[in-house]
Amino acid sequence: MNKAHGKERLMNLLLAPHVTEKTALVQQSSNQYTFRVRRDATRTEVRAAVELMFNVKVEGVQVVNEIGKARRFGGRPGRTQDSKKAYVRLAAGQSIDYEAAGKV
Repeated sequence: MNKAHGKERLMNLLLAPHVTEKTALVQQSSNQYTFRVRRDATRTEVRAAVELMFNVKVEGVQVVNEIGKARRFGGRPGRTQDSKKAYVRLAAGQSIDYEAAGKV
């Protein structure tokens, strides 16, 4: 692990798993998991964070910036927050169990 990536930063990098029908299909077909991550996260940091927190071997990471949508809040125009997602592909034979990871 690179010294620039402190253990505390890596522990706070992954915000939540992003579970939808689309991500469930991707998970089954190509062993990819999707996480919502901090907006300042990089690929190498996401890789290190997943390997640290779930004790798995990461094969690849793709990071996607999602621009917030235009919405109306009580009649006033506004925007939802921008966000960032990371698609993490694990090595063959590896998997992540969210329930077991939460009990640690």
